[in-house]
Amino acid sequence: MRSTSCLLAVVGLIACGGGAQGDAHPDAAAAADGGSETPPDDLAATLEPVRAGAGLPALAAAVWRGDVLIALGAAGVRTFGDDTPATSADRWHLGSDTKAMTATLIGIHVDRENIQFDDTIGQLFAGEEIDPGYRDVTVEQLLQHRGGAPGEIPADIWATMWEDGSDPGAREKAVLAMLARPPAQAPGTFIYANAGYMIAGAALERKTGAAWEELMRDDLFGPLGMASCGFGAPGTAAAVDQPWGHTVNADGEPVPVAPGPQADNPPSLGPAGTVHCSLADWGKFLALHLAGARQETTALVSPATLTRLQTPATGGDYAAGWLVTNRDWAGGVALTHSGSNTMWFATTWLAPANDMTYAVVTNRGDDVAAAAVDSAFAPLIDAYPR
Repeated sequence: MRSTSCLLAVVGLIACGGGAQGDAHPDAAAAADGGSETPPDDLAATLEPVRAGAGLPALAAAVWRGDVLIALGAAGVRTFGDDTPATSADRWHLGSDTKAMTATLIGIHVDRENIQFDDTIGQLFAGEEIDPGYRDVTVEQLLQHRGGAPGEIPADIWATMWEDGSDPGAREKAVLAMLARPPAQAPGTFIYANAGYMIAGAALERKTGAAWEELMRDDLFGPLGMASCGFGAPGTAAAVDQPWGHTVNADGEPVPVAPGPQADNPPSLGPAGTVHCSLADWGKFLALHLAGARQETTALVSPATLTRLQTPATGGDYAAGWLVTNRDWAGGVALTHSGSNTMWFATTWLAPANDMTYAVVTNRGDDVAAAAVDSAFAPLIDAYPR
């Protein structure tokens, strides 16, 4: 099973469950998308030693001050076996960093009164065969990984998800199969679960009558101007037009995986982790949450909803798609998350007190990649502390 779990790193910066300033590069200027009249600094020279030392195909990163992209860069190649360089405008698979997007999409529809955080599975899936243990689980519990959903999707349901592929109704079919069985643990217990986000996404689909993918495009990507964002592995198999993900063989060597159905998890897993984006466009979403964490008003989501999305359950540290922690370099509270489908790795850090956001991505997804991504944050934070 390929997982989009929020991978934990053990180095000081990353706790998720997560440079020399150079000349501006033409790719960086193009990818800035008008966020600033000054082209962002090029981070390629900062990233290359980290990439090469870890044996990554490519490594890319971006830094924002508020909503302004101030540094951006990429090092390496889109895929091993081809010398096409990765660029600052390329698209990267975000894995479980999708979860904050799904939670925000639900928040948008909370503001529209189409769904509520306190709605229960029993209400949302009325008329279906729901195990009694799930009936009182709320949308908010699902988003905080406290809804009783299994940490690993049952093997028979997982196999059916692969068989069904992108068929309409595949997500709801898988969700109803899980809900007909007892919860994997008592609701209220924290267990990181992709299944919980699948359930939340399917619930929103039932309430709106639209597919999660359609809602993401219309209600999140569109209003934020995130034109590069899509689902599954970016690019096409016929041309190396985007980075390819890489698995790792028994000898520890990265092996490229061409874009296509086998390059990601089944589409029905979408709300838990199938989005891809350019770094510049991901930053538009991250800026929304940075502003919310700074108690600034945004046009897309109400302050009360953003605050709720960023507030963990009592006694916990995981909110709705965010790990909420503290870091001295961040000036206090920091929001972070990592994502991987085992072929890519992506991490972001938001430092509200400093009005700063950092993101690092690579097209390799094992522990080596996780450690390399982690180590890339230190020079970025040193060079751009606030």
